[in-house]
Amino acid sequence: MSRFLSKNYEKLVPYVPGEQVNVKVIKLNTNESPFPPSPKVLEVLNSEVINKLNLYSDPELKELRSAIAEQFGVTPDMVFCGNGSDDVLAFAIMGFCGRGGSLACPEISYGFYPVYADIFGVDLEQIPLNDDFSVNVDDYIGKGKNIVIANPNAPTGLAFGVSEVEKIVASNPDNVVIIDEAYMAFCGMSCSELVKKYDNLLVVRTFSKSHSLAGLRVGFGIGSKELIADLNKLKFSFNPYNINTLSIKAASAAIADNEYYDDRISRIVATRERITAQLRELGFNCTDSKSNFIFASSDRINASELAAKLRERGILVRYFNKPKIDNYLRITVGADEDMDTLIKSINEILEEKK
Repeated sequence: MSRFLSKNYEKLVPYVPGEQVNVKVIKLNTNESPFPPSPKVLEVLNSEVINKLNLYSDPELKELRSAIAEQFGVTPDMVFCGNGSDDVLAFAIMGFCGRGGSLACPEISYGFYPVYADIFGVDLEQIPLNDDFSVNVDDYIGKGKNIVIANPNAPTGLAFGVSEVEKIVASNPDNVVIIDEAYMAFCGMSCSELVKKYDNLLVVRTFSKSHSLAGLRVGFGIGSKELIADLNKLKFSFNPYNINTLSIKAASAAIADNEYYDDRISRIVATRERITAQLRELGFNCTDSKSNFIFASSDRINASELAAKLRERGILVRYFNKPKIDNYLRITVGADEDMDTLIKSINEILEEKK
C-alpha cells in the first residue's frame, strides 16, 4: 500500500476471483461454460467490424439493448448494459444505496456485495441463511432497506420462486430490490416479468455463464424506465463507453440464438444432475443446486484437503475458507469427460484415505 491511498480505502477487503491459470488443467473453479459461444458470434466478429475499431463504441448500446429487450419482452429503455454484471451491480449499489445508505443481503452469497458496500460507504446487513443454506424470504419482507439477493444463490446454488420474489418486492415499495440472476438460465424461474409491475425491482443478468462469453464481459439489468435512467445517468457520468464494439456485436448475436444456447444449457443441467447423484453415492452432501455448479461436502475428507489433492491431479475447484461453508467445495459443471475425470479422481482420493 502506498502512502497516497485515501484513508477511506485502507481497510477495504477486495473480492478474490477464482484462480486463472495458463497451464493445462481441468478448470472447475470459476463457473465458466464448457461450450464455445454460438457460431453466430463468430459470424458477426468479422473484418468489417474489426476495421471499425478505430471508432468509439456506441455509448447508448442501441443494438445490444434492443436485442435484450426483444428476448425479455420489454422496451430498450428498460435495459441497462454493463461491463459484466459486476458493473451493473456496482452502479446499482452506488446509485440506490449511496454513501450512508443501507443494504441487506444474505450472509453467505456473492462476495462482491460486501465489497461494493465498503467501497461506496453503504451500511450492510448480512442476514444468515437457514440451516440448509436456503434464503429465509420472511427475513426480507418489509425490510425497509435496499436489498440484493442472488437467485440462484452463490455459492450454494439454491433458488426460490417468483412468487417469493414478488413478496419481497411488494413489501418494500420505497426501496430497490436487486435480484441477481447470474445463474437463472440453469434454473428457469426468472422474475424479469415482474419489472412491468413493480418500479422498485432491478433484475441483473450476465452473458458469462449461460452464453459462453465470460471473456467479453457483458451484463445487463432490466427494470423500470426510471431505474434504468438513473443507472444511465451514473454511467454517463463515469464511463459512457463501458462496453466495447466487439462485445456489443457478440452479445447481440448470442442472445438471439436461443436454439443453440437452450441445447447447451440443458446439457449442463443434465450433467449437473448426473454428477450430483454420483457424488451423493460417494457419501457427499450436495445442495439442490439450480445453477451451473455443485456445492458439496463430505464427512470422509475435509474440503480443503480434497481441493488440494484434486489440484495435485490437475483439477481446480473452488474452496472458500469461510465460516459455515469451510467444509464445502463449489464445483463448476464442466464437459462430461472432465466431470468423469473428477469423479474418478475423487474415488481414488477417498480410497487412499481408507
